[in-house]
Amino acid sequence: MQSLQEKASQWSGVSQDDAFGIDNTNLFQKLGLQTFINLSTSFYNRVYDDEEEWFQSIFANSKKEEAVQNQYEFFVQRMGGPPLYSQRKGHPALIGRHRPFPITHQAAERWLHHMQQALDSVTEIDADSKTKMMNFFRHTAFFLVAGDELKNRNQGVPCKHGANKPAAG
Repeated sequence: MQSLQEKASQWSGVSQDDAFGIDNTNLFQKLGLQTFINLSTSFYNRVYDDEEEWFQSIFANSKKEEAVQNQYEFFVQRMGGPPLYSQRKGHPALIGRHRPFPITHQAAERWLHHMQQALDSVTEIDADSKTKMMNFFRHTAFFLVAGDELKNRNQGVPCKHGANKPAAG
């Protein structure tokens, strides 16, 4: 049986080494707090303006300002900065915190679409940092898809989002 990390690598096309390349550079020191705030603000502006109702509905019970804060604090903490997220909310526990939401392949790709646009809109982020961050985001998005699949399997819900993907070799 594949681990969640192995599934994330397979589905995202990003190796674990590339996904965790963010650990080789302190992106917080390099980019600064305001850059992460700008990134998360740009991202959530796009999410909340999304024309796809199914995607927008995932965020319907969340306040945009709180979502922005949660995201940039997590990014800051994960990318070399102070543990802002954990100090305020406890352990990130990404799979557990995303458990109530339908994290499908389609949702992950839509999330990544908005994140790529947000990254491209924040001029303070250099190309190398964007690549490292997007590798991490892509792998993590599909790690959450794998966690959602596991949740559904444990609940006896048929899993559709991996149906069209090739089996692991």
